[in-house]
Amino acid sequence: MTKEELINHLILSGVLKTPQLISAFKKIDRADFVRESLQSEAYEDFPLPIGENQTISQPTTVAFMLELLKLEPGEKILDVGSGSGWTTALLASCVGIEAPKPKVKSQKSKEKGRVIGVEIIPELVEFGQKNLKKYPALPAKIHQAGAELGWPSEAPYDKILVSAAADKVPKELIKQLKVGGTLVIPILNSIWKIDKISDREIAQKEFPGFVFVPLKIKNSEL
Repeated sequence: MTKEELINHLILSGVLKTPQLISAFKKIDRADFVRESLQSEAYEDFPLPIGENQTISQPTTVAFMLELLKLEPGEKILDVGSGSGWTTALLASCVGIEAPKPKVKSQKSKEKGRVIGVEIIPELVEFGQKNLKKYPALPAKIHQAGAELGWPSEAPYDKILVSAAADKVPKELIKQLKVGGTLVIPILNSIWKIDKISDREIAQKEFPGFVFVPLKIKNSEL
């Protein structure tokens, strides 16, 4: 497939819907985030290896997860397991424009949105950072993951995306999420959308039928 054919496929299949995400998929070229040896397959709708036993996710899966986040301009997003940097770039393309000015003059304008990516595998941190440099205007950075899951120093986040499978909802990420925020995460073979209602309450919805690499923390799997 060509880039245009892939995007049309995602739209016609119903997984890619909102204008800002469609625009992001057009602006952020998946070919810029795959290994050189796999360039001919960059626009196919399946995962591709990026090294270190990791993959760049299937476009259908990425579109589905990003739509669940309901991204808004001006939001601060955490991207856990940033890998190639593709999801980090897509997220930044959606939120990295200034939020609309408030109608009431006394209200403060939101800051420009930004994305913090974290990756535990050093070789992929370097790979993702290299790929992001192809889009210097994007407000996004990728960091080497520390001992704690996520990136607590920049918390709280409006939205959190996780691109590797956990076996349960990580409490550490719920703590890093704003009240009213959304976490989208694979748990076992399902994608879960988790909304933080309050500091003590969350709402969960399951979407089964997916396969992901396991989420790693400090050389162990979660």
